[in-house]
Amino acid sequence: MPQTITRSVLDMVAEANAQVRVLAPEEARAMHGRDDVTFIDLRDIREVAKTGRIPGAHHIPRGMLEFWIDPASPYHKPLFTEDKTFVFYCAGGWRSALSAKSAQDMGLKPVAHIDGGFGEWAKRGYPVEPPKPQG
Repeated sequence: MPQTITRSVLDMVAEANAQVRVLAPEEARAMHGRDDVTFIDLRDIREVAKTGRIPGAHHIPRGMLEFWIDPASPYHKPLFTEDKTFVFYCAGGWRSALSAKSAQDMGLKPVAHIDGGFGEWAKRGYPVEPPKPQG
């Protein structure tokens, strides 16, 4: 029997965007570099290797986010115990919307994500750390 998908990813992203802070790229740019803000790059490592990233952003594979946030997890990262605003981004804003909602649901606050993701950030000419040469 074929599967019947009853909830689309677009519906999930819209629900997430209704529940978390969505930053316009210019708002995110104004927050970049502040001591009380941490940028989290959720893109696949191959995406980061190809396009670079927002300077100072921490790369966290999307599939590990919840494990790295949870202090009871063996994969927990102390980064997520800091009293900061966590700004998530991906390539276009869908993965980061879902990630911000998941992090917020886990109790991480405050969180936000960049509308349009890295693509919008780069398109506007905001700072980008170039990809590191593969050696």
